[in-house]
Amino acid sequence: MSELVRRDPRKEWIARNRLHSQHLEVLAEIGGNAVATEWMGPNGLTRRNPHAVGFTGPNGIRRIDRSGASHAAHTNARSTQSQDSRRSVTIDTPSFMVAVVPDMAGGRLSGHDRDLLGLARQLADADPDNPGAVLAILYGEHKETTFDEAGIDRLLHLEGEQFDGYTPENRIAALQGVDREIAPRYWLLPDSTQGGGELGRRLSVRLGERAASQVWQVEADSDSDTGWRCTTRGAAGTTDIVRALPRVVIALAECADPITETRHAAEPIELSQDLPNVLGRIEDIGEVAVDPASVSLAEAEFILSAGNGVKDWDNYHHAADILGATKGASRVAVDDGHMPRDRQVGATGTWVSAKVYVAVGISGAIQHLQGIQTCEKVVAINLDEGCDMVKRADLAVIGDANAILAALVERVEQFRAEQEGSRDAA
Repeated sequence: MSELVRRDPRKEWIARNRLHSQHLEVLAEIGGNAVATEWMGPNGLTRRNPHAVGFTGPNGIRRIDRSGASHAAHTNARSTQSQDSRRSVTIDTPSFMVAVVPDMAGGRLSGHDRDLLGLARQLADADPDNPGAVLAILYGEHKETTFDEAGIDRLLHLEGEQFDGYTPENRIAALQGVDREIAPRYWLLPDSTQGGGELGRRLSVRLGERAASQVWQVEADSDSDTGWRCTTRGAAGTTDIVRALPRVVIALAECADPITETRHAAEPIELSQDLPNVLGRIEDIGEVAVDPASVSLAEAEFILSAGNGVKDWDNYHHAADILGATKGASRVAVDDGHMPRDRQVGATGTWVSAKVYVAVGISGAIQHLQGIQTCEKVVAINLDEGCDMVKRADLAVIGDANAILAALVERVEQFRAEQEGSRDAA
């Protein structure tokens, strides 16, 4: 007789719930990342886990896990192996190039940029016998150090005063020079408000191409002239339009999975000819100073959010002013009257997509975590190292929130005083 395997429904549920306190422990016990995304229910119906990475919802949007929880579980389950198990890939003589112009907001690759590079790899690696290479084109200074992990084979760094600030004409002239010398098969740009959307539309006009904007999916299609078809948003996002993939693609976030399993060369290259310095008709006179308090939560890039763990509210407001952060709050802080209702973050308040979200004294109710799921970096300051916000955070500081805020303000003020002293001495 064959031995029957008894299932433990509770452990399976914990393994699917990333926010459970025993999630990592149970995940390692049942075999690392081997969590069932489909299982047979008690009534004989197949049930699916909508929170699983890779799950495609009814709107055709694929779930991508940016929290790092799946990577943490993978590392915990395989702690005896090397942490860096990426396969190295080098393409010496590519058959063609796929050019990507990332936004590089804040000098680093954003999640949108990495999704775009994942799409470029999809196009470049479609034919193993004639692989292409992904070329990333950057402007000005940057702080990124992980180009090889993002799927980049060639890196073209364009420097010079003509690319400082808002200079779309100079940047387009440079891209035209790249097109003349390298002739990429595809041009990929992010459909964003950081400059990629405008640059992509300008480039398509200069190259005489009919670009595809708001692209959210690219699939192989043998009936298409290019071998690919793309699905784009139309009619203010209410309709999907399917067409052959053009040469210029302006894609939305989550258009593809970011690269996680390979490490590429990211070899620096240079153009053989100098780029022209175009006399632009647009003059950049610098950024306009904006009061962080006047910025809506939905548009804020840096949010300092307070919860029930904040006891000294004067210290919190002072810290937000010194750091230049937009103020946010949990529902508990709003209900207690410490913050106005329009500052509430979460599913019952405002959904935010900040580059940096600092949660001070917030335990992390599920509604709050839903509201910050698109934030790029989350920093948690809390006394409870086992709370859900600490599990969600990219960086956690365990300690008294009021003391940590005071120390942070002191360091920032000291740093600024030293900077002013060095400028006066110069």
